[in-house]
Amino acid sequence: MANADTDPIRTLIADDHELFRRGLRMVLDDEPDIDVLGEAGDGESAVAMAREHAPDVVVMDVRMPIQSGIDATRAIKAELPGTKILVLTISDEEDDLYEAIKAGANGYLLKEISIDEIGHAVRSVNGGQSLISPSMASKLLDEFAAMIKKEEQKEQVPAPRLTPREMEVLQHVAQGMNNREIAKTLFISENTVKNHVRNILEKLHLHSRMEAVVYAVREKLLEIT
Repeated sequence: MANADTDPIRTLIADDHELFRRGLRMVLDDEPDIDVLGEAGDGESAVAMAREHAPDVVVMDVRMPIQSGIDATRAIKAELPGTKILVLTISDEEDDLYEAIKAGANGYLLKEISIDEIGHAVRSVNGGQSLISPSMASKLLDEFAAMIKKEEQKEQVPAPRLTPREMEVLQHVAQGMNNREIAKTLFISENTVKNHVRNILEKLHLHSRMEAVVYAVREKLLEIT
């Protein structure tokens, strides 16, 4: 929960099912540190509302009319890289998971999660953590293995060189730590961690922390045990 002097987490909801949208809004409206700015029923409207309000977090469904949640995520991250995208969907398809990550999603949760977990998920993503439903995490690891095998069959191209400190930061990101936790562990400032993460993403030409981890495992820059 936020302190009295902390700004609420400005949040948008994007889902094409009106009843689910309204129910989710009721849940989040009960959280004193979360401010729901509005609702969108399709991906195109979600992008337009994000452009207007510059929210901290967008809770995004995957399959929506006019423009999919994945395409909307990609568009929002391109214009508002600081906005966090929490995918909340019924889709447990590996392709949707991986495409959402590539688009820049900061979390991928199935709608089977409990009501009590919604507020915590928004706070966690807003705080810099990457969230994946447990049942999807195993699929992501399978995807890691498939990518690594595929890359081994190709001619290896040298990966962008990260500094030892950047590698340390990336390893901690892979463990799900947020910037504050990484700063405490490495005895550096939180701003320094943010700079390292930004440099890592720029060097790897990626858009999100989660995608950086996928890339790092694929290129064997680190191992997740």
